[in-house]
Amino acid sequence: MREERWNELADIKDELAARDWFPGTSGNLSIKVSDSPLTFLVTASGKDKRKRTEEDFLLVDENGKPAEETTLKPSAETLLHTEIYKKTEAGCSLHVHTLDNNLISDLYGEKGAITFRGQELIKAFNIWKEDGEMTLPIVPNYADIPTLAQAVGNAITEGTKGVLIRNHGITVWGRNGFEAKKHLEAFEFLCSFHVRQLMLKR
Repeated sequence: MREERWNELADIKDELAARDWFPGTSGNLSIKVSDSPLTFLVTASGKDKRKRTEEDFLLVDENGKPAEETTLKPSAETLLHTEIYKKTEAGCSLHVHTLDNNLISDLYGEKGAITFRGQELIKAFNIWKEDGEMTLPIVPNYADIPTLAQAVGNAITEGTKGVLIRNHGITVWGRNGFEAKKHLEAFEFLCSFHVRQLMLKR
């Protein structure tokens, strides 16, 4: 099970790295290994995510602490992932920093959310209404990680599939790696479309 999850997360990391979604070693990924007790693999801190190594991930517990002896440090934002696993049925959580999702978070940060409507990619969230909509909450970029994790957790309601952190990045999740990546791709498309739409209207 663990090796299977490791390879699944490594494949996702490779795909996202190829899109240049991890500038400056930013971003972090995780995938659940067990429910009871909660354990999950999370990216090790400070690694070049464009490279695939045996030290890319480590196993952590429900408190985001290493679940076994290791010299690796979990990502500084591991608590965001623990909050998501506690608040949702997620099996995988992905956090990336891109130009467009940062622009959206800054443009709509004061409103606390952006709602996308009428776009085909909304169907990626299993919303099949003709005029379907998806709301993406935006929380402040607290420097204190426990405070940030709590803000992300508080923003999660029924139907939430992702949260933007203002001028920081987006965190999304899904029941498995495939679904989490699908949600991330859809949100990135929606953010990019909206940014370009605003530019054309100027």
